[in-house]
Amino acid sequence: MTVVASYLYQDGTCAEEVPLGRQAIEHKEGEFSWIGLVDPTADEMADLKAMFNLHPLAVEDALNGKQVPKVDIYGDQLFVVVKTAHLEGEKIAYGETCIFVGANHLISVRHGSARAHSELRQQLQRSPKLLRQGPDYVLHGIIDFVVDGYLPIIEVLEDKVLELEKHVLVSLLQPEQIRRIFRMRRQVIRFQRILGPMAEVVGKLSHLELPCVDENVQPFFKDVHDHIRRVDSMVSGLREIMTSVFEASNLLEQQRQGAITRQLAAWAAILAVPTAIAGIYGMNFKNMPELETRYGYFIVLAVIAALCSILYVRFKKAGWL
Repeated sequence: MTVVASYLYQDGTCAEEVPLGRQAIEHKEGEFSWIGLVDPTADEMADLKAMFNLHPLAVEDALNGKQVPKVDIYGDQLFVVVKTAHLEGEKIAYGETCIFVGANHLISVRHGSARAHSELRQQLQRSPKLLRQGPDYVLHGIIDFVVDGYLPIIEVLEDKVLELEKHVLVSLLQPEQIRRIFRMRRQVIRFQRILGPMAEVVGKLSHLELPCVDENVQPFFKDVHDHIRRVDSMVSGLREIMTSVFEASNLLEQQRQGAITRQLAAWAAILAVPTAIAGIYGMNFKNMPELETRYGYFIVLAVIAALCSILYVRFKKAGWL
């Protein structure tokens, strides 16, 4: 069975378990059902459709498991899709949670999510006063739970990028490290594309008049919207850090290449002196001046040494050597 939990809540307290079937459930005042499923089968969704009069299009979307974050209205019910995320190494893996919200029921359908809702359910059950507000408060709890899972992802990736930034200050980035930065950058860009629709979903829940969402719960959704904006700001900052790390590596590489070029140019200039002098006296012409000078060889060597020394000192002062 893919049903993780199925309970009836009365006045904010868990009253009894709700079995799945094809018979509609009658709720009394102050009661609502909260059912959680993971990768349900078509038969299970058919049972829920009959029990809570779910819209067939919403049921089809929930079975598909490949929806973008959205809020759909079907009569007096809401269908909300949110994206979950978790890290697998340095890759951000995504899941999906589809939520059916009615006046007396909330059904969550998870696909590919690494975090179960059991911890959230226990946390809400410890606050009967808040849980008494109904399914819309549980909807807020689930979305807040999903958004809270975003922050650790960015913090981990940020730590990894800062490690590379420290490495740049010591030595140049290796090709594999550069490819690693670009891989993480692609992950962050894709993650930012998820944050936009998620912000729209929470914005609608916090500002629009929607069925099953009481105005007393809307301030809670505004708080979640602030969390999403905070995560989005951190993602933008992380992208800037990645860009700066790559640019710093390029600048240091250019600086190193410039230093090497200056050194080569300086030594080439120094070696050009003996090369030029030796080239002139290696022409083998018969009537060349100073060929018969007794100390000419030593004088030429002294001139070469003097000129090379002068050039070496000048280049050393200029910082080329």
